[in-house]
Amino acid sequence: MSATRRSVLAAAAAAALPIPALAQAGGLITKPIPSSGERLPVIGVGTARRYDAAPGEAERAPLRATLKRFHELGGRVIDTAPSYGQAELVVGELVSELKIRPGLFLATKVGADSKEAGRAQIEASFQKLRTDKIDLIAVHNLRDTANQLATLRELKQGGRIRYVGATTSVDSQYADFEAMMRRETLDVVQVDYALDNRGSADRILPLARDRGMAAWVNLPFGRGRLFQATQGRPLPDWAREIDCTTWAQVFLKYVVSHPAVTCAVPGMAQARYVDDNLGAARGRLPDAALRTRMEQFIDGL
Repeated sequence: MSATRRSVLAAAAAAALPIPALAQAGGLITKPIPSSGERLPVIGVGTARRYDAAPGEAERAPLRATLKRFHELGGRVIDTAPSYGQAELVVGELVSELKIRPGLFLATKVGADSKEAGRAQIEASFQKLRTDKIDLIAVHNLRDTANQLATLRELKQGGRIRYVGATTSVDSQYADFEAMMRRETLDVVQVDYALDNRGSADRILPLARDRGMAAWVNLPFGRGRLFQATQGRPLPDWAREIDCTTWAQVFLKYVVSHPAVTCAVPGMAQARYVDDNLGAARGRLPDAALRTRMEQFIDGL
């Protein structure tokens, strides 16, 4: 199937999905987790690579300022994983120092090849994050899915975690991920999706909506091409229609305006990026017609 044909079908599927009610919390747009109705701001913080930081103050200071600013502006979701090096440990230390744990939604993952290894990794996550309750743990990239989901459901039943999920970030896993979504009951799925990477909109995002699963988005800025293609270009006139003042806001508003998407988690390691990215959680979002114009614009670069 051609890329153009896929774009048309994905746009039609998105337009057919019911639009979730939007709300403002502290000035930020929120969307609900379908399984509970709990509302979260549509922009969170991703911690891959950037939070795998050395223990020195020079490395931690900008990260501390980032999380402080994020919390001040009403942000809640911080997404991490054991595979992100020291990220869990760094997040746990900074959140503890800032004393902001009660206002946050902490999400991490489990990526292990046996039930025993998974349990050990999860217990380490509790220790590193310095919390007795983790809001969401997701099976990372379909690794030993059945065993890990069984453990996560036990933890949810016991009140140690609040939500259960699964993640992928590569289209080579989409067929298996879709089959897993049809087979399992999950609160949250996480998948890659961006203005120049729309493959998950063909089936994964509509299926999440159909199955009552919140869809979180990793890699909402794609893998580098978006900023490269727009570097030095002025914003199009239509950016004003959705209250965007930067390209980052344009890219994020495209992602979070998809009816199935609950939250996007771009990496943020500087306070100035928090101000910029959370601008995408304010003001107007693009409708289906403008989303199509945005796709045509970026495809033409």
